[in-house]
Amino acid sequence: MSKVYLSDLVLRDGHQSLIATRLRTEHMLPICARLDNIGFWSLEAWGGATFDACVRFLKEDPWERLAKLRKALPNTPIQMLLRGQNLLGYRHYADDVVRAFVKKSADNGVDVFRIFDAMNDLRNMQVSVAAVLQAGKHAQGAISYTTSPVHDIPHFVTLAKSLADFGCQSIAIKDMAGLLTPAVATELVSAIRQATGLPVHTHSHATSGLASMTLLKAVEAGASMIDTCISAFSEGASHPTTESMVAALAGTPYDTGIKLADLEEIAAYFREIRKLYWQYESSFTGVDPRVLISQVPGGMISNLSNQLKEQRALDRMDEVLAEIPRVRADLGYPPLVTPTSQIVGTQAVLNVLSGGRYKTITNEVKLYFQGRYGQTPAPVNSEIRSMAIGTQDVIHCRPADLIADEMDKLRNEIEGIAQCEEDVLTYAMFPDLARTFLQERNADTLTPEVLLPISAKDAGNQTPRFAADEFRITLHGESYHIRLTGTGRVSQSERPYYVTVDGVSEEVFVEALNEVEVNDAGSGDSSRRTTAAKSTTGSRPRPSHAGHVTTAMPGNIVDVLVSTGQQVKAGDPVLVIEAMKMENEIQATIAGTIINLFVIKGDTVTPDQALLEIQPE
Repeated sequence: MSKVYLSDLVLRDGHQSLIATRLRTEHMLPICARLDNIGFWSLEAWGGATFDACVRFLKEDPWERLAKLRKALPNTPIQMLLRGQNLLGYRHYADDVVRAFVKKSADNGVDVFRIFDAMNDLRNMQVSVAAVLQAGKHAQGAISYTTSPVHDIPHFVTLAKSLADFGCQSIAIKDMAGLLTPAVATELVSAIRQATGLPVHTHSHATSGLASMTLLKAVEAGASMIDTCISAFSEGASHPTTESMVAALAGTPYDTGIKLADLEEIAAYFREIRKLYWQYESSFTGVDPRVLISQVPGGMISNLSNQLKEQRALDRMDEVLAEIPRVRADLGYPPLVTPTSQIVGTQAVLNVLSGGRYKTITNEVKLYFQGRYGQTPAPVNSEIRSMAIGTQDVIHCRPADLIADEMDKLRNEIEGIAQCEEDVLTYAMFPDLARTFLQERNADTLTPEVLLPISAKDAGNQTPRFAADEFRITLHGESYHIRLTGTGRVSQSERPYYVTVDGVSEEVFVEALNEVEVNDAGSGDSSRRTTAAKSTTGSRPRPSHAGHVTTAMPGNIVDVLVSTGQQVKAGDPVLVIEAMKMENEIQATIAGTIINLFVIKGDTVTPDQALLEIQPE
């Protein structure tokens, strides 16, 4: 047995798992020279949720991040996580988009492509594997590991053999939720090695507390590479600690050859950097054996926590974790990894928060039931499928076979805004989001989320929240959307507020003349939500009768499907809202005529607002 090689995940999965994917490029680059000298097999630095986070929150060009990291890491292969036919978005793309995306990723610096499909539907991986091989890069076929009545060792070995037949140069066991036990790892790694003869790369999140033992047993069973993370961003929902695994393997036949002293400066750097992201820390990213039941992956839990906090429903996390396995069973036991983790997780949140299971069903769940994400591992709940799509046909072919080439269409849609092919591909991933991002970039007006100073955290621990944290004001005939993102305290009456005004971050200094205390927004207390709701309605009325249509969750209007004067039937789709990165249709509550529209595309809305009004027949 030769030495074991490490891939470190601090530049991607580590911060995705612990601080909601918010680590900025400016905080990666200063330590890259040290990382580059360690001798890692690879550094995972791109893909997964980082592309989305760059555009959505950090206002960074993800392609520029990749190019900068490539330049800063000349000696170490850069690895990315690619979702097969989903690439880095939340839908399937045409084959020409997949090929173009892989080529540009390779051109800009990716050396190792870890390719997976959330359904383990190999048809959804074949084109991307071929494109990686065409680009002369390393194609690593990944098996999304999970447990269910239909997942066992022979099933996973069959998948691995097919990936080897595709031409993959290594096989990754992607244990995204930390479900793999030491005993099963021994059996699975041995079986894959024997069946394929390929190097096996083992990836396991530490959420359940099993991952370090699992990696050791995987190594003893023949795994050539393992994923770890520098201690500042390791353990819990992240991964086993790099330093600890180096120490555990030192002096054995599996010695990594890495020196602990060389890792300490890197760990010390990231410990200080992590302090800057205190506002994204979550109490749900530690060791939590409940994951063995909920199967929520490490990369999802910090984002789920942050999203529930935005819904003022963090106190209902336990209900959501209990609902996720029920939704997963209804959907035929898909492995929970992006995008299926987001599809199942968001539907579970809706089931908990909207007053009834499947009272609101996301568009992505409807597409899932239509077969648009691929073959389900087990039969779905036919009753729930009927609720979602009625008698619509279910496809059985490879979903991308139904998608015509898209690149020319995408180029035309973003002409005059996109400056290069990479811009077109960014637009392909997230059309509305990317259009705004590229326009702001071209105008040099990109503004990232505010990183609140440590003083705001310290003051917030001692000071209750006051007044609403999101509202609309009208001044001299102009309306502004204001959202409070943090607050500090200087004296009894003086306080700095960190806010966004129409999406632009600002800091204002307020001298309070009088105050009325309310409960903290993070507590989920109903009286606090009511107070905030009264302040956020702006010019929209509160729902007061059956013809008022509202939303089950706060979110953004992405499409208005009706116009004033239009006739609708009860159940007709009237609006599309994005909440927690998923879209769902809002339906007419009664039959009648649209007499008032209170929203336009792009508006931020809450459940306490009427979005439109229907006059009954």
